[in-house]
Amino acid sequence: MNLADMLCYADIHQLKKIAEHYECVCSGNSKNELIQAILNAINRNESFNKYIGDMTIEDIRFLNSMLFETKATYSLEDLTARASQARFTPVVGGGDLSRAMISTFKQRGWIFNGYSHETKYVFQIPDDLKERACNALEGRFQSHLDRVDEPPAYRDEQHVMADDILYFLRYVAQEDVPLTTDGVIYKKVLNHILDGMTIKEQPISRGGWRFGYGRRFRDYPSRFSFLYDYCYYNELIREHDDQAQLTETGQKLVTQNRKEELGQMFRLWIRLYKGPIPNILALTHWVQRLSTRWVTASSLIQCLSPMVKPFYYDTEETIIEQRILQMMMHLGLIRIGDNGNGKVVQATQSSLSIIRGVKVSDDEVITSF
Repeated sequence: MNLADMLCYADIHQLKKIAEHYECVCSGNSKNELIQAILNAINRNESFNKYIGDMTIEDIRFLNSMLFETKATYSLEDLTARASQARFTPVVGGGDLSRAMISTFKQRGWIFNGYSHETKYVFQIPDDLKERACNALEGRFQSHLDRVDEPPAYRDEQHVMADDILYFLRYVAQEDVPLTTDGVIYKKVLNHILDGMTIKEQPISRGGWRFGYGRRFRDYPSRFSFLYDYCYYNELIREHDDQAQLTETGQKLVTQNRKEELGQMFRLWIRLYKGPIPNILALTHWVQRLSTRWVTASSLIQCLSPMVKPFYYDTEETIIEQRILQMMMHLGLIRIGDNGNGKVVQATQSSLSIIRGVKVSDDEVITSF
């Protein structure tokens, strides 16, 4: 539902508050005049862009948590939780501040109560305002990006993850893959598997912290950790009798020489990483939108860092560079190159449809701590 529709269903009390916020000059007793004045105020692009430009980073984080969702309604508890998460540093009276943020967004005409008996206790955001906010924020972010020419060389790993998943399944079908008592592939076998991958990785060194980004993240290098978890959670392999074995589904893939789809891989990655990075799906949308042309990785990281909350020893920059950009490259969603002055990034053509086609709710998150 768009803004004009929601204004028609809003009561005159909320309309007056919205009109006051935008300093509308009109009769406060005429609902039609109030609606028209509010629409005129909000629909002025220069005014709208100014409102976006004047938003605090907490406001942007709160709004960003809902921009790329298809969710139609939100409960008060849900909005309060999102407003609370928008403040990375806990404060005394956080609940009151969260409610104040929601109230401010209602006064701006960005959030409305439902109008029917069934929806009067839930909240909605106008669809057209979401789209305009995306465009306005994109303009704000774009102004801070450094555009560059295509680098002389870059890594493009489209389809490679699917190739290596099939390679791993074939290996498990043909060779014994024994597991330790902790369920980890023995180092000698793991080295042999990693050597056969298209994208080479080294086994991790023990002693460092590794948790939160998947079931086997603590045991394997990042890319293979995801690949292994993908096969496990999609029931292509199982851990049985101290071995990694193919399931019937995994055997069918090997027999049919069938490769997994990128959308499925991307969705599982979001489910694995959404625990430590709650807004990861929105961040992937922004990476795609901001890198349709080559940009420096440093400017992209600097642009997105304020929307990222550190996770234990992972800083905002580490999360964007290693957990998001690096993995998006492995999934074939972006290319990463070097132009002699540093890393540069560009989204692949397939990234738009893949990212837009995936939705993951909070109850689908795979937690691994």
